[in-house]
Amino acid sequence: MEGLNNGDTAWMAMSCALVLFMTPGLAFFYGGLVRDSNIVNTMMMSIISMGLTTITWLIFGFSWSFDEWGAGKGFTYVGFRHLQDKVWPDTTMPGLTFAIFQMTFAIIAAAIISGAVVERIRFSAYAMFIVVWVLAVYVPLCHWIWGGGWIAEMGAKDFAGGTVVHISSGTSAFALASLLGERKHRAESFPSNLPFVILGGGILWLGWTGFNGGSAFAANGDCALAVATTYIAAAAAMIMWVTVERILDGAPTSIGAMSGAVAGLVNITPCAGFVEPLGALGVGAIGALCCIFAARGLKKLNLVDDSLDCFSLHGVGGFAGAILGGFFDTGDGLIYGNDGMLLVKNLAGAAFGVVYSAAVTAVIFFLMRLVMRMRVSEEQELEGVDLHCHSEVAYGKNENSGKPNAFGEHSQRFRPEEAPTLLTSTAAAAASEKPTATATEV
Repeated sequence: MEGLNNGDTAWMAMSCALVLFMTPGLAFFYGGLVRDSNIVNTMMMSIISMGLTTITWLIFGFSWSFDEWGAGKGFTYVGFRHLQDKVWPDTTMPGLTFAIFQMTFAIIAAAIISGAVVERIRFSAYAMFIVVWVLAVYVPLCHWIWGGGWIAEMGAKDFAGGTVVHISSGTSAFALASLLGERKHRAESFPSNLPFVILGGGILWLGWTGFNGGSAFAANGDCALAVATTYIAAAAAMIMWVTVERILDGAPTSIGAMSGAVAGLVNITPCAGFVEPLGALGVGAIGALCCIFAARGLKKLNLVDDSLDCFSLHGVGGFAGAILGGFFDTGDGLIYGNDGMLLVKNLAGAAFGVVYSAAVTAVIFFLMRLVMRMRVSEEQELEGVDLHCHSEVAYGKNENSGKPNAFGEHSQRFRPEEAPTLLTSTAAAAASEKPTATATEV
């Protein structure tokens, strides 16, 4: 193919793998933050996006994002047609590589939403929601910003997905959580596996190498700058977060350290290729302050049960990154003596992303509620979703789970109506256990 660069293609293929790996990392990060009776369900809500969003992106998502819009248009790349022997415009990689790279962004954007509604939303309802959400929220924003749409033409800059990925998912998560209602056991919900949180946060940090570095679309100086600023912002945000914890709470925590790192990674995403390394230090530190005080403020207000602070990390973090990019951008930033128009344009683009994501999410929710139940039953919510929804438990054989079977000691399956629960006695559990290879969904 004319214009193809093997080195750039190899880097972009590696970036695809790194960004895809972020979704299992998110699953571990989220999984460690919930009750042990909900770990499997929480992790599955991230993992299922890898299947559902891939098929959605193949059929309509990519074509609607990057093809022209209009009557009879938008179907050129349905099923990844016309990409096999084509170098994607303005890049040196095959069209298929570009499509897969963009697909990995859509996968994790949909998965992020789950963090606000875990421990109470039906798995089937969530699965249907993210398919519709990708097409109705993610795809239009992607087109308007990266596909030559009006936000890009306006002059707003989004290097790697501050608005497309993080503002859209964070805002949608917050809107969905507010409409779904709070958890019945909210006061008793505590993280059950801190090593999972550390592992997941570390995988996310690693994967962000491809998330931001790959958004340069080549193995060049822009890529090197994006990787450097990504690491620096994450480090600055981590240190800022645990410092605030030490001052306000008396001790730095592992959850705070990893939340800070993720906040910094989100903050730098809109401007990773546009700021200097020292600018990234400011973006990470200031952005972390915005995120941590947003999380604390929302918890104090107690208006919405955003289970795992999705909006504070991703919505506020993406918005802060867009605004900070208007200051620290080396070409058009305010602190470099420019007129501030980039700040205004970034603010307008980010604000539109918030309003659009929230409004369309509300419409999707109300339409879905007309035809299906969105929440698990109160009994299932209190006892834990894992056994009822997936007929599995996270930690294998114990007083509340069954004997080892063909699925292995650490993956127990039961008939949902006979499965022991956290509220049953050991004796009752022993009497009712009956392994099976089938499971019905909640």
